[in-house]
Amino acid sequence: MTANGWFQICFFFGLVLVCAKPLGLYMARVFERERTFADRLFRPLERLIYRLTGVDEMHEMRWTEYGVAMLLFSLVTMLVTYGIERLQHALPLNPQHLAGVAPDLAVNTAASFTTNTNWQSYVPETTMSYLTQMLTLAYHNFFSGAVGIALAIALVRGISRRESKALGNFWVDTTRAALWVLLPACFIYALLLVSQGVVQNFRPYDQAKLVQTQTVTTTGADGKAAAQIVTTQSIAQGPVASQEAIKMLGTNGGGFFNANSAHPFENPTPLSNLLQMFSIFVIPAGLTVTLGRMTRSPKHGWAVFAAMAALFFAGVSVAYYAESQANPLLHSVNQHVSALQAGGNMEGKEVRFGVTNSALFSTVTTDASCGAVNSMHDSFMPLGGLVPLVNIMLGEVIFGGVGAGLYGMLIFVVLSVFIAGLMVGRTPEYLGKKIEAFDVKMAMLYVLIFPLSILGFTAVSLMMPNLGLSSLNNSGPHGLSEILYAYTSATGNNGSAFAGLNANTHWYNLSLATAMLVGRFLMIVPMLAVAGNLAQKKLVPPSPGTFPVHTPLFTVLLVGVILIVGALTFFPALSLGPILEHLLLHAGKSF
Repeated sequence: MTANGWFQICFFFGLVLVCAKPLGLYMARVFERERTFADRLFRPLERLIYRLTGVDEMHEMRWTEYGVAMLLFSLVTMLVTYGIERLQHALPLNPQHLAGVAPDLAVNTAASFTTNTNWQSYVPETTMSYLTQMLTLAYHNFFSGAVGIALAIALVRGISRRESKALGNFWVDTTRAALWVLLPACFIYALLLVSQGVVQNFRPYDQAKLVQTQTVTTTGADGKAAAQIVTTQSIAQGPVASQEAIKMLGTNGGGFFNANSAHPFENPTPLSNLLQMFSIFVIPAGLTVTLGRMTRSPKHGWAVFAAMAALFFAGVSVAYYAESQANPLLHSVNQHVSALQAGGNMEGKEVRFGVTNSALFSTVTTDASCGAVNSMHDSFMPLGGLVPLVNIMLGEVIFGGVGAGLYGMLIFVVLSVFIAGLMVGRTPEYLGKKIEAFDVKMAMLYVLIFPLSILGFTAVSLMMPNLGLSSLNNSGPHGLSEILYAYTSATGNNGSAFAGLNANTHWYNLSLATAMLVGRFLMIVPMLAVAGNLAQKKLVPPSPGTFPVHTPLFTVLLVGVILIVGALTFFPALSLGPILEHLLLHAGKSF
């Protein structure tokens, strides 16, 4: 750990902090239908969209109608994505003549991008055509992010409105999130990425002649080994910058290339690396300001921001410390190799970014529901790998995905206020509204669905050697971490992986797809129920027993509730995975 490394981390977070307020206030104006500088450009287009689709923009929806509209929209777009994947061999913009995607992989990918997960069980540059990448995957990057923002705004309206049965209009909120927020930001951001060297073209893949020929040994269908001399390398091209922009701003994370943000065509420079991390956090951070503005309690928004910031710095500190240490096994094997690791554990890391930016990127991408990576989490030290795993297990509420992070955090706010009310022996209140039995039941349902999916699928996979264990590259606690991380990433709609698990099998494709759908839609329904119930309530005037939700004490309580829920639920599994691996590593054993 160095002063320079901490300066880079603090500079990154300072940039997020500076931009959070103006962006948050802008988004509040967008969703409250106030005038903005972008209206002249997007308002005519918005009216045209409503006219073509038959949407009544003045119609407001109850929470049930809002939820049904969201589910139908997601179902239709998922089916369209599946169809295009299966038929891509017969569609244009396929210069590499890639075949149609296999049925189980197509289901997995369609579910992944519909749920804002962007888990990839395939090698993108050898599986998906340019058309599939743009028409289905990049499209979902926009609208899965826009849906997340719309849902968060619906919950904020439920908190801010009184004696109302309506939460807004799903179609209007989603359209405005896409047009006013994501589209203009992505246009500018994509141009910045192109200026840094991110490719944007429709060219067929280039063939480069190797400086040194390679001999590759392959095994044929008859089981016999055959040597093949390789003299050329295929260099993938494509419309990368346009997908990279929304991949980050929409906290999606699916890479155009298999190496994701470690690939020089996706992330070529230190500046592009900083921009990518910044773009993951900036909208979720801004939404906390939007919360404060729309609820007429700006200090509450900043208190929520402070809780997220505290958890972020705790995570990045542990990850940075763990990866700054040399592997203890190397010292006993080779003194020279140990000296080379004086700067930290460089295994699995891009030398352009090093330990600091790899630890920071891994923390940021798992604090948010973004699966982008610039280093391989499977190669992290056990405690370094523990941080991204725990970040997702906490519900990815540490800023979180666009929208999803805010509404997930607000569920914990409801629970925290309820616990505070029990402490003083009175009915809990949240911004003037009583938190009653129905609200707590729905909040607990939201919280319990998450670990049930993660631990349930992990347990089933561990009990099936031919299906679950046969795909592992590592045994022991590290193998457990690989499976646990996969289902945590899927249910948490993150999309990153430990990368030591071959997930492109029938079992993993279908079970992970199910976990993604559960983690997205089964958790949205109780959240919307809480929003609908809060919107109908009257405001209660504050009293001496009211627990304020804008103080440092509230922030500490909120952080404590998040940590306790995560620790109590997942600590046994973590003890058998990364924690045990850490202890065994220092005892001289690796996996």
